[in-house]
Amino acid sequence: MFTAGAESLIKQAREIQDEDLQKFYTRVSKLLHGKDFGNETVDSLQRLYLIVSATKYSRALPEDVLQLLQDLLCSSKTAEQFQALSCAILRETFPCDLRNLSDEEGNSKTISHVAEVTLAQGSNQDKVSSVAHRVLKCLEARQPEDQINLVSRKLVDWLRYASIQQGVQLSSGGFFTSPRTRQPSPITEVDGAVAADFFTVLSLGQSYTEDQWMNMHAFSMIRKWLLCYSTDGSGNGDTDDKSEVDGSVMSMVSATSTSSRLLPPKERLREKAFEYCHRLIEQSDRKALKKSDAELQKACLIEAVTVMDIICREDPSFVYRAFACVKALYGRLSGDLAFSRALLPIAQFYLNHSETAAVDSEAVYRQLFTRIPSELFQEPMLAFEFTQFCRVNVKVLRESVGIFKHSFPNLFKPLAWNSPALISEYVELLPSLIGPDTAIEILHSLLDLPCLTAALDIQLRSASSQPSERVPLDPSVKVSSSMEAFRHPYYRGMFLYILRDEAGTGDTIDRLSVLHEVLADMADSPRIVQCAQTTPILLQVFFNEAAQFADEKLINQLVLVILERSSLLYDIPNYKREVQRVFSSQLLVLCKLHPSLIVEQCKELMEFSGTTGNIQSKENFYTHVVWAIGEYLSVSYDKRCTVEQITAFFETLEAVLFEITQVRLSASIPTYSPRVITMLLTTLSKLASRSQDLIPRVSLFLSKMRSFARSPAVSSWYSEEDIEEIHTRASELINLLKLPSVAQFVLAPSTEGTSPRWHRDTNTSLPLAMRAISKVLQRDSSFSPG
Repeated sequence: MFTAGAESLIKQAREIQDEDLQKFYTRVSKLLHGKDFGNETVDSLQRLYLIVSATKYSRALPEDVLQLLQDLLCSSKTAEQFQALSCAILRETFPCDLRNLSDEEGNSKTISHVAEVTLAQGSNQDKVSSVAHRVLKCLEARQPEDQINLVSRKLVDWLRYASIQQGVQLSSGGFFTSPRTRQPSPITEVDGAVAADFFTVLSLGQSYTEDQWMNMHAFSMIRKWLLCYSTDGSGNGDTDDKSEVDGSVMSMVSATSTSSRLLPPKERLREKAFEYCHRLIEQSDRKALKKSDAELQKACLIEAVTVMDIICREDPSFVYRAFACVKALYGRLSGDLAFSRALLPIAQFYLNHSETAAVDSEAVYRQLFTRIPSELFQEPMLAFEFTQFCRVNVKVLRESVGIFKHSFPNLFKPLAWNSPALISEYVELLPSLIGPDTAIEILHSLLDLPCLTAALDIQLRSASSQPSERVPLDPSVKVSSSMEAFRHPYYRGMFLYILRDEAGTGDTIDRLSVLHEVLADMADSPRIVQCAQTTPILLQVFFNEAAQFADEKLINQLVLVILERSSLLYDIPNYKREVQRVFSSQLLVLCKLHPSLIVEQCKELMEFSGTTGNIQSKENFYTHVVWAIGEYLSVSYDKRCTVEQITAFFETLEAVLFEITQVRLSASIPTYSPRVITMLLTTLSKLASRSQDLIPRVSLFLSKMRSFARSPAVSSWYSEEDIEEIHTRASELINLLKLPSVAQFVLAPSTEGTSPRWHRDTNTSLPLAMRAISKVLQRDSSFSPG
């Protein structure tokens, strides 16, 4: 409980009126603007702290007072008393942004107060990270060379010279007898044998001595220590160093190691850490008696090879010694999938040092990129570590490892199985796999990614089924499920292709629709649906990368794939719509890069745009195709464009528009959106403006649109807004076509129309044409149809 005087002060602070509070804020502001802070300033700040802390609600201080308090807090020239008071006040206020802490002023006391305010105010992660970064820099500044060397010497002693006897155990005696001390027994290996060499984390005992515990702690931090402090330019090598742990076994043993003591502390630490890792690798070859010890062996292998890699990067003289050990380790582990996680640091070691040691590493990379993603894709941790390995080393892998780019069918397996967890990694990794020779096959593989997920699921279930259930089916038997199809000879080739390990066996398969049919029973699987949700993202990444290097030949191939695969997609909810959305946007990008593709692919585009069924199944994509035809089928973009081609496209689209605007009495007739109709009308008008013999035909068609739009059947299909949209577009187009020269300029503008001169110079044709168009559209109704 507070005293009566304290209670009275708190009550006054809580009940202070706004007018008095504002006067007090003004007084504090004047005091803080002064250069000399006296007792009056201290008293005012103490009163301000009482006011802001007296209630459970945070108070909002005036901006000028808040800024002055922040300046007071963040300046290293401020006296400790005023920094502490500023810190206490700011802790009780609304969160503020402490941005004015410069690197020069960031001493330890100032940073401590800033950190206190940041954490107390519940600031966001970015602010906390910024302050934490400054704390670390401050701590680093406190690590002079002699202290780093001191820690390095201690680490050497802890790693290499720990006791090889178990800790002393006290056995409990009777009630009237004192505990008996047992004689220490030797440390053992994981297979139960007595340890014949120095202590490591794989040495076992019933209890451990203090130096043995320090040995384990030292190994757990040695990797980070080497990365942070074991750089070249390490300090002076004191040749008469004494062990820092006097009176222990490690001191006596280390005193005999005269050759290594001639090394500077950091180099000596590398030497002893290397010996430690070498011993761990030897110990991992022993048969563990307990499963937990076997798992510990695997973890120690990964860490040991990683530390060796760091040591070799810092001092290449260790490379030849390390390779003999790592190569033997790879030979021992390569056939055992239980040690697959250890293959990643081994592959990293080969990647970093095989060139220095002139060692052939092809077998290591082939093992890594074939067996791990193909057989262990279902292990989330390994899949993540494997993907991280590829992402971190992507530049070296792309330039130096030939199998990397051609293993993308295998690399997609962890993605297909773990799509949500790995999507961000593959967004970064995918561009490195795409090249002129792999682009088409990768595009097909991305579109078939949900099929790959289904095939992997079936493969796993088939492997875990009873042997009798894995017998191939009679070819004459009709399958009733995807699992049966997996065992059926007729479908076996399709599954083998989807599950292939390397690229180069073909861009895709001929019977994709059949594969989609047999996988239909798995289309609702959550894993497959998740994979389908990530595919459009990867498709966008693919096209963005392909656009960087695609030549005319590749662009034509990509457009053909887009047209073909827009109809050949796994029937998953929303999947077709999302993929076609990406196709729509990317088709326009490809047309802009290479406008001549409309002429070069006229047969395929005419076939696609002339199929009415494409409107029903992929309306958005169809509309983009029609727009591209109207925009780029012009002699302005390709001198090879002929009147015959324009007429052929016109007649194809005219037939489609005629078919979808026929008024029939059947109630089952499909409804086409006004967007499709207006786009077809516009494209026909564009084509007619480039071949003026077609203008009468399209004008006649446009004049009939009002009767179409006003018919009772159409009125029942479309809203008033839709009908008005069709009618307005038809009226605008027929007005333009009555002046062919104006229509040609508006509907088929020159490719130079984007030049600023066409928009600024009043003597050029664009301003004149705009005025002419305005007059056309403002004329009386005699220009309107009907």
